[in-house]
Amino acid sequence: MYKDINNYIKSCILCVQFNPRRQKPPGTLKPIKPPDGVWQLVSMDFHGPINPTSQR
Repeated sequence: MYKDINNYIKSCILCVQFNPRRQKPPGTLKPIKPPDGVWQLVSMDFHGPINPTSQR
């Protein structure tokens, strides 16, 4: 029954026309221009909290 309902919704012109997509379509990758000089671009990744391990 799920398959039948899904097929009906996909073939219903009004359903397709008036129900917006829930997911954004994937975009194309664009190259990033390298920085012109030192310290022109700085980025950081944050991760934590990090628990210490008992093995050393």
